[in-house]
Amino acid sequence: MLTRRTLIASALATPAAAQVDLGFTDNPMRLTTSAFPQKGAMILQRSSPPLLETPLSVFDAHDFTPNDRFFVRWHYPFPTSIDPARHRLRIAGHVAKPLSLSLSDLARLPRHRVAAVNQCAGNGRGLFAPRVAGAQWGNGAMGNALWEGVRLKDVLALAGVKSGAFAVQCGGLDAPVNDGAPDYEKSLPVDHALSDDVLIAWAMNGTALPLLNGFPLRLVVPGWYSTWWVKMLDSITVLDKPDPGFWMAKAYLQPDNPLADVAPGAPAGSRVPVTAMRPRAIITNIAGGAKLPARPFTPVRGLALGGDHGVKAVELSADNGATWLPVQLGPDHGRWAFRRFTGALALPPGKHIIIARATNAAGDTQPLRQNWNPSGYNRAGVDPVPVEII
Repeated sequence: MLTRRTLIASALATPAAAQVDLGFTDNPMRLTTSAFPQKGAMILQRSSPPLLETPLSVFDAHDFTPNDRFFVRWHYPFPTSIDPARHRLRIAGHVAKPLSLSLSDLARLPRHRVAAVNQCAGNGRGLFAPRVAGAQWGNGAMGNALWEGVRLKDVLALAGVKSGAFAVQCGGLDAPVNDGAPDYEKSLPVDHALSDDVLIAWAMNGTALPLLNGFPLRLVVPGWYSTWWVKMLDSITVLDKPDPGFWMAKAYLQPDNPLADVAPGAPAGSRVPVTAMRPRAIITNIAGGAKLPARPFTPVRGLALGGDHGVKAVELSADNGATWLPVQLGPDHGRWAFRRFTGALALPPGKHIIIARATNAAGDTQPLRQNWNPSGYNRAGVDPVPVEII
C-alpha cells in the first residue's frame, strides 16, 4: 500500500444519462456519473475540480461508506499522477528540527485507526431556504470511514514543537490556477493538533486512500468539518502566531452564535471559523414525496452523527414534533462515527411529514427549526420527509 504507484488519468468526466431526485423544488433532478476514476455512480455537482455527492441509497446500505461512493470535494486542481515512493511530508516552522519524511518513514511510527465522519461544512446547502450561493449539496456531502495512519502529534514530536507554538498549518498538493490566489492551507490550534485522534491517514476502510479522496496522505480531524481535513498532505508548518491566510481569516466563517444562524438579508455580524459538527439524523430509506403502501407500521431507517460527541438517541415524529418515538440504534463504531437507526411509525392513509432528530452524548439535540446563513454552513435543523400513504 505504501509503495504502490498510482497513475490515474484526468479527473474530468462526462456525466452519464442517469438522474437522481434530491428534492429540490426548482431543479429536482441531478445528473449522476460513473466516469471518475475509482468511483462508482455519484451525483455530479462539478467536473473540475470535482465535486461528487454520495446518493442517500448508499447510506441506507452501509455503516461505513464504501470508498468508491465516498463524496469528493476539491477547491483547486490537483495532481493526477503521484509516485508514493517519492512523496515527502515536510515539517517546518517553529520546530527544533525541520524534517522531510517519506511514507516509509511514517510507517515506522505507531499506527492508529479511528472511525469518523468526514462532512463538508456546506452539506445540505442546496436545501437552505432562501437558497444561497455555492455547491448545491443535498445531504450526501459526507461519509463515514475507518481511517488508518499515524497521529499528527507523533509526527510533530519527531520535529520537536518549540515553546510558544500557536497553530499547526497544513497544506496539500492541490494548487490555484491563478497567480496570487492563496494556497489551500488550514491551521489547527496547537492543542487540537496534539490531541490523540487527529491522524495523518494513508488508508480508509482497509485500503489506500483513493486519489480523489486525498492519496497518498490526508489529515483526519474527527468531529470537525472536512475543511480541516487537508488532502494530498505534503506540508506541515508550526506557527508561533495566528494564521492570517485567506482560508483561515476570510473563508469558512459562520455567524458567532450557537446555531450559526442569521435572518436572511440581515447583517452577519461577528463570525467565527466553522469547526465542530453538530448532531444530525438523516432518513435514508424513504425519498421525499414517496408514495408508500398502507400497512400497520411504516419502517423508517437512517443514520445519525453526534458531531463532536457520540450519538445517544434518535427519535421520530410525524406530527411536527408534538410527539416523539424512540428508535433502535445500530452498532456503536465510536464517538465520531455514523450510527444507524431503525424505527416504525403507524401512519394512516393520507399525507404525512416524517422527521428524525438526534441527540448526542453531550445532551445536544437537533433543533426543529432550520438555521440559515449566507454561506450555507453548519446545517442544524431536522430535514422533513413528506410521504403519502396510499
